[in-house]
Amino acid sequence: MPTNKNALTRLKYLDDLLSDRHHYYDINDLTEKVNELLEDTGNTVSRRCIEKDINYIEYAGPFLAEIERFSSNGRHCLRYAKPGYSIFKKDLTDDEEHLLASALSLLGQFDGLPNLEGLEGLRLGLGVRESNRKIISMMRNPLENSNLLGELFTTIAHQQTICLHYHTFKDPANIKNVNLYPYLLKEYNRRWFLIAAAESDGKLLNFSLDRIDKVVPLPSHQYKSYNGDINERFDDIVGVTLKEENPVEHILFWVDDNSKDYIATKPLHDSQIQYKADKEKQLHEKYTQLEGGLFFSIDCRNNYELIRELSSFGQSLLVLSPASIQQEVLQRFEQTVERYHKMIRE
Repeated sequence: MPTNKNALTRLKYLDDLLSDRHHYYDINDLTEKVNELLEDTGNTVSRRCIEKDINYIEYAGPFLAEIERFSSNGRHCLRYAKPGYSIFKKDLTDDEEHLLASALSLLGQFDGLPNLEGLEGLRLGLGVRESNRKIISMMRNPLENSNLLGELFTTIAHQQTICLHYHTFKDPANIKNVNLYPYLLKEYNRRWFLIAAAESDGKLLNFSLDRIDKVVPLPSHQYKSYNGDINERFDDIVGVTLKEENPVEHILFWVDDNSKDYIATKPLHDSQIQYKADKEKQLHEKYTQLEGGLFFSIDCRNNYELIRELSSFGQSLLVLSPASIQQEVLQRFEQTVERYHKMIRE
């Protein structure tokens, strides 16, 4: 075994990289990746050192791992010949196998969850019997390609750059292509969205899965990770449309007695507050025309989904401030009333 510093650590890093079926690495890539992973130790290694480590994994050591070499875009890449192979792989213990079998059995009961690649094979390999008894049911948009969720999940998990083929609602025949770094799958209002950054300029974009036609992995393209927690980008909005130029606003609204319990138990946003005691009394004194009901507030950025959500309760919910949000909701109602009148007149 190599005797220089971090030898075992390097072998573990190389093992992970050589078993990766979603990226292509040549010897320079492997050297760069290992040095990135060794950064916290304060040590670096040369290409020659990595070459010796690979020789040890393949020939000189106890592993005798079969490594294949192939060309990709003019680069001479390396990986384990057998998918799923690892020099550190060991069989599951009885307890681990039982735990995994139980998890697969539970996962298989989620009606509407698209099958992830390899799940069925893993279930059969562990002898987990398939049950037709459903305990949990998840709603799914019937227009979405059920395989896409699994495909995108895999590319995100393996940090793989992709080429996305998609169309717009207005022009479904015009298929567009864009190279992306996929970061997150987010569900909103019975629709799944892919949150990703464009390879060209890093701009954060979202794509509804029912507008995606094809996902093509690009293993030869270097993946750029998101710096931070991508979920935090959505803390200040309702839905998935993020307009960073819009400031976070304090939105005060009143809900009548018919819908107050629904809003109280199913908040419009994580920041929702229900006003009680003295504050509730002050608000009733200020808005004397509002009888009964409850007062709430949320703090978020204005976007299409926010206005649609506030409007969806009709006369049961009234926006009190700010005036800009109030006017957008009012305008939406006015346009609806005008369309009804126009239809009746005709």
